[in-house]
Amino acid sequence: MLLKEIARFSLQHRTLYCYLILSIWIFLLIAGMYKYIGSIENGNNLLNAKGFGYRKTERFLAEEGDSTDRIRVKEINQTDCTHPFAIVTGEEGGSLEGWTLQGVLLLIRHGDRGPMAHVRGINEVDCGYENDPTLARYINFLQNTTTGSTSGGHWMKTGPFHGFPLLPAASKLCLLAQLTHKGIAQMLHVGDIVRQAYANALGLYTRVPISTQRTTPFNGSDFISNPTSSFQYVVDDVVIYSTRYRRTFQSAMALLFGVLPPEKWLAMQIQESHSLSYCFSDCACPQAEKLKKQLASEMNGHLSKHPAIGAIVQWIGAALLQNPQAAGQQINPLEIRDALLAHICHAAPLPCRKIHSNMPSADSYRYGSKTGSSSTQDPLGLDVINIDLDEATLSGGGAGPPINTEQPDDSDTTEQEPEIEGCVEKSHVLALMSYIHWAGMKELYSQSMRQQGLLRSYGLMRNIVAYMLRMISGDRVKFVLYSGHDKTLEYLIASLGVQLENPFIPYASRMVFEVYKSDKDTQYYFRLVYNGRDVTNTIDVCESGKSLNVPRGIRGGRAHLCPIENIIRFIHDDYFLSLNATNYKDACMAQTKQDGFF
Repeated sequence: MLLKEIARFSLQHRTLYCYLILSIWIFLLIAGMYKYIGSIENGNNLLNAKGFGYRKTERFLAEEGDSTDRIRVKEINQTDCTHPFAIVTGEEGGSLEGWTLQGVLLLIRHGDRGPMAHVRGINEVDCGYENDPTLARYINFLQNTTTGSTSGGHWMKTGPFHGFPLLPAASKLCLLAQLTHKGIAQMLHVGDIVRQAYANALGLYTRVPISTQRTTPFNGSDFISNPTSSFQYVVDDVVIYSTRYRRTFQSAMALLFGVLPPEKWLAMQIQESHSLSYCFSDCACPQAEKLKKQLASEMNGHLSKHPAIGAIVQWIGAALLQNPQAAGQQINPLEIRDALLAHICHAAPLPCRKIHSNMPSADSYRYGSKTGSSSTQDPLGLDVINIDLDEATLSGGGAGPPINTEQPDDSDTTEQEPEIEGCVEKSHVLALMSYIHWAGMKELYSQSMRQQGLLRSYGLMRNIVAYMLRMISGDRVKFVLYSGHDKTLEYLIASLGVQLENPFIPYASRMVFEVYKSDKDTQYYFRLVYNGRDVTNTIDVCESGKSLNVPRGIRGGRAHLCPIENIIRFIHDDYFLSLNATNYKDACMAQTKQDGFF
C-alpha cells in the first residue's frame, strides 16, 4: 500500500523534479563558467602578452616583511647595484698637506649592464635611466657632434675601437651583456668625482701655445686645436686602456667625458688590452688555470653541504634562465645572482615559473631566443661585439647563445598561456644572496684565490709600477685609465691583500693609485683608494707601521701614504714568495699538492 502511494506521488510531481534537476544543472554550469573566467583573469595577471610571469604585486624593494629583511634588501640594493645618485666623492686625495700629486692610475669596472645569460622576460625590465642632466648633456653632445673622432654616435678614429658605438644600442632594453643607459650615467658621475679630485692638481686642463711642439707614442696627435685661440690642450698626459668590449669602451669614454674638456676628449686615442686581467705580456699561466678549477671545485663542495640553497638555485634557475642546465647538473649560483640583479637593480618584479607551454619551443619567440638562430644583430642593426662570458665566472667561460632580435608573431591567436607553478619570493632571494656573500668571502680570502690573484695580475702590477716610476721621474704621463671588469679588480685586490667587506666588485667601481712627492725632500709615496675608501694601510706591503698618516689639508681628516720603494721591492723581490718561486715562469708551471700549496 505504501509503495503504491509513493509511486502515485512521484508521478504527480514528476514535473517538479524535472525543474529541480534542471535548476541544479544550470547552477553548476554558471558556477563552472565563473571559475573558468576567473582562472583566465588570474592567468592574465601573472602572464602578460609579451613577458614572463610578472606578478602585479609588491616589488623586491618594497618596504614589506620584518625589519631584518628590509635591512638586508637595502644592503643588496646599495652595495650591488651602485645607483648613480649614490656615487659620491669619498676620500680621494689630490691635495694633501705637504705633498704634491705626481700622477694617478685609475682602474674601473664598467657600469650597469644587461645579464650575461638569456633571462626570461628580460624585455619587460626597463633598463633605462631618465631625468639625469649629466646623462642628457652627454647624449646631446654625441648626437650633435660630427668630427673626425665621432660620427653618428660612433668612435671613428683608427685603431681597435674604430666604429664602436659610444652609447648603448637601445635606451631602455637590457641587452645581453651590453651597457645600459644607467651604466653610462654611473660612469659620468664617477668621471665628475675624478675631475673634482684630480684634474686641477694634475693640470689636465692645461693649454700650451700652438707653436709648442711635442710628440707622443700614445695619442698620435699631441693637441686639439681651437680656431679661436692661440693655445691648445696637451693630450699626451693621459693614457687610456680598455678591453675590446662595448661596455668597457663605452664606460671609459663616458668617464673621461666627465674628466676632460670636450676638445681634449675628442683628441684621445684608446689602447686595447687583450685580456680582462690586463696581463699584457705575462698571460700564459697553467698554474692559474689549475687554481681556477680548484676554486670552482671548492665552491661546488660548499654548495653540496647546503642542499636547501642548492634547491633554491635550481628552482630560481628554472624560473629565470631560458637555457638552464640539463637535468641533474647544478646551476652556478653566480649565474642566478647576475640574473636576479638585472631585476633588482632596475626595480622590476621578480618573475614566476611556468610548468609547461604549447609554444613551438621554450620561449622561442616570446623571449627572443629562437632555437637554431644564428643572428647576432641588435635591435638597431648593429653587430653585437665580443660578448664576454668570462666575467663573474658565470658559465666557466664558455660562449653563450647568440642574441636574437626577431619580434614575436602577434598574428598567432591559437597560442595558450603557460601554466604557473609559483613565483620567486623575496625570502628565496635573501637566502641565496646571504649564502653567495658567505661563499664569496671564503673564496676571496682563501690561499687559492690569493695565489691566483698574484698570477693573474702580475702583468698589470708590472705595468702600474712602471707608470709610477715614469710619473716620479718627471714623465708627461699624469693620468692612466684601465677600463676593465670585476675580475680585473678582483685579481688585483687578491694579489695586494686588500681587506674588503663585500667580496664582489659592484658596477662602476673605482680603484685609484695616487702618486705623491714630499714637498720637503725627494721621497715618493703612493696611496690606494677603493670606491672612495682609503685602503692603503690594509695592503700587505704597507701595513704594520710601514705607511705614514698625514693630514688632508683643507679637506680635513687624515690619509695613509706608503713608500713607493715598498711596492717596487714587492714586484721585483717578494712577489712570488708565497708561490715557492722566484719568477713568473716558474710560478706558472703546474704544481702538485704540497705543503702550503693547494
